[in-house]
Amino acid sequence: MLLANRSLRVALPFVVAVLALGVGWALSVGLSGYVVYLAISMVTATIAILGLGIVTGSAGIIALCQLTFGAIGAWIVSWLNVSHAPGGFIVWLVAGGIGAGIAGVIIGLPALRLRGVNLAVVTLGFAAAFDVLLVQTQFPGQADGAQIERPAMFSSDRQFFFFAIIVLVICALGVFLLQRSRIGSSWKAVAFSERGTAAVGQSVSAAKLSAFAVSAALGGISGGLLAGQVGIPYASSFTPIQSLALYILAIMSGAYLIDMAIFGGILWVLVPELLKRWGVPQDWGFVVFGVLGIQALTSGSNLGEAIRAGIRKRAKRRKAEAVDPGSVTTSVLDVFAVPEAEEPIPADAPPVLEVRGLGVQFGALKALDDVSLRVRPRSIMGLIGPNGAGKSTFVDAVSGFLPQHTGAVELDGTDISRLSPVSRARRGLRRTFQQDRVPPQLTVEAYVRFVARRALDRDELADALAFLGCPPPEEQLANVDVGTRRLIEVAAAVLSGPRVLILDEPAAGLSHEEHLQFGQRLTRIPSRFDTAIVIIEHDLDLVRTVCTELTVLDFGRVLAQGEAGAVLEDPAVVAAYMGDAEVTQ
Repeated sequence: MLLANRSLRVALPFVVAVLALGVGWALSVGLSGYVVYLAISMVTATIAILGLGIVTGSAGIIALCQLTFGAIGAWIVSWLNVSHAPGGFIVWLVAGGIGAGIAGVIIGLPALRLRGVNLAVVTLGFAAAFDVLLVQTQFPGQADGAQIERPAMFSSDRQFFFFAIIVLVICALGVFLLQRSRIGSSWKAVAFSERGTAAVGQSVSAAKLSAFAVSAALGGISGGLLAGQVGIPYASSFTPIQSLALYILAIMSGAYLIDMAIFGGILWVLVPELLKRWGVPQDWGFVVFGVLGIQALTSGSNLGEAIRAGIRKRAKRRKAEAVDPGSVTTSVLDVFAVPEAEEPIPADAPPVLEVRGLGVQFGALKALDDVSLRVRPRSIMGLIGPNGAGKSTFVDAVSGFLPQHTGAVELDGTDISRLSPVSRARRGLRRTFQQDRVPPQLTVEAYVRFVARRALDRDELADALAFLGCPPPEEQLANVDVGTRRLIEVAAAVLSGPRVLILDEPAAGLSHEEHLQFGQRLTRIPSRFDTAIVIIEHDLDLVRTVCTELTVLDFGRVLAQGEAGAVLEDPAVVAAYMGDAEVTQ
């Protein structure tokens, strides 16, 4: 049954694509000539909005120059038309998309350092500068009135509309597949947390630039189609104000969802057309889009998210009503309750992680001072200390987020002190965070596969999730509470097969009972997944349960280190960290 459902999910997008082509052909035959022309405009706008859905909706980057990429695509198509380049319109259209994609990468370079308003200014400035250039130089062939040659099979408006539908279906299918690939997951991850993205071994730069490239390429294809529609493109079709309106429309509709991008394309054409019929100047359409965008930004959600939230809520209610409470006799937390045989680690085995003389200084403040520790293979070491002791600084330095440190960090005997967080993660040093770094746009399965960075059998994935008491793979992360997302983060990191996994307060947000259940599973991770764990945790019950060794930090220095029981009884540790009440038991 599961295999059949999975096959259906794989085939469904292609079935929908075929149906969309059929509907497009029927509309090309049945609509009036004027409506067909408007429908072509709707299709071109939809493709441009699909691109904005990637860079803005998925990757969370403000880009106000989408129609400028459209202008680049239209310019390339016009130039190839005037040059009588071989291949015809279809080849020219692809070339326009590629050219715009390259421009997108170039414009996306500032996004590696700029964010928010600063990046918006850069992209809008690019749009304004290119608009001035177009007005001064015009499109190739514009002065001579050279009409762009459409494909021979799609020369009429009706035929060209169907051609535009074909292009839209191909683009939408490509976006659908990309959104569900590792690339698409990286876009959503980088929008939610750049640090979280880097910590799982994904290049933040590659994620951002790929989003810009794909988005710009779609903009270029949109512009090339527009050039084929009008015959002679003009700069007035690609103004910065139109790019701004398109961005607002994408935000309002939730354009990272393909159906909402189509809805946005319909609004792009419908609103000005209605205003025209009502005798209102069409420029008021920008005001309408602006009001809709303000509503979406102030409410914190878009139309697509609101619709899907309602659908998920009803589906969850029906699912809850269908479950018979008496039929559930075994909790997923009871799976794998039988302990596995553990192959002993030799006493003289080299450490999997060794930190020597680690020091971090912020101005005159020494956050870490000569910190050293050794983590044995398949062991669980606790790192504890009072607030401000330097625990988070230690994790950031070891995982590469504080590269300006003294001392050395070795993983399996190799010095990784100068490697980036991405490189350290790929070598097998993984970490989790105190803050939520799990992107809600993904499903549990998509997130786990993204973090694992390797092929996972679905049964292996489901077993690991059940092992830690996580929701099923198909569950949307937006429906999962923060505490459970922490467990999913741990499960995903474990499935990546790390040599060392640093858990920064992984049980935060869980109840006391869930703490204990999590601790029972945690003790079995080293042998089950052949990894060593360093855990930072304030819950001393959990520390006592899972840790065989402890390192205590106080004011950035190692206060005590050794076997867990002995460390917890150390008078210096009692005085500096736990207090008398904690050790009376």
